[in-house]
Amino acid sequence: MNKTKILMVCLGNICRSPLAEGILRNKLDPTLFTVDSTGTGNWHVGNPPDKRSVAVARKYGLDISGLRGRQFTSRDYQDFDHIYVMDSSNLENVLALASHEEDRTKVTMILDTIFPGERVDVPDPYYGGEDGFERVYKMLDEACDVIQQRLS
Repeated sequence: MNKTKILMVCLGNICRSPLAEGILRNKLDPTLFTVDSTGTGNWHVGNPPDKRSVAVARKYGLDISGLRGRQFTSRDYQDFDHIYVMDSSNLENVLALASHEEDRTKVTMILDTIFPGERVDVPDPYYGGEDGFERVYKMLDEACDVIQQRLS
């Protein structure tokens, strides 16, 4: 049986998307689903998640410290069934690499799961303090609950 493959996308793949990957992976049956993450930029390729993302994940019982940044490519459209982006800038960058309409239909802004059609961005906590990572975790946790309910 083929697993359903889900990709989380943010800018650098060190803050939001690794958190979303860890959260959703924890909610889904690993025999049925694969969850990965990537960034639209290449600055952090090969790097672990931001220590603040690792810390907030650990606070909620998740270990994302082993994840490594990579950059989104058009190949990801072939490899993944669902692609969730964190903000409208990520959406534009990901859709720019789509080769046809089938690719485009795979892409959703993650907070559209809880705010349908409102195009709400997950704020990038990188330049802020610890509280930003906590807020982002809670937003992503709520969105991942909805994704888990829809896919299960």
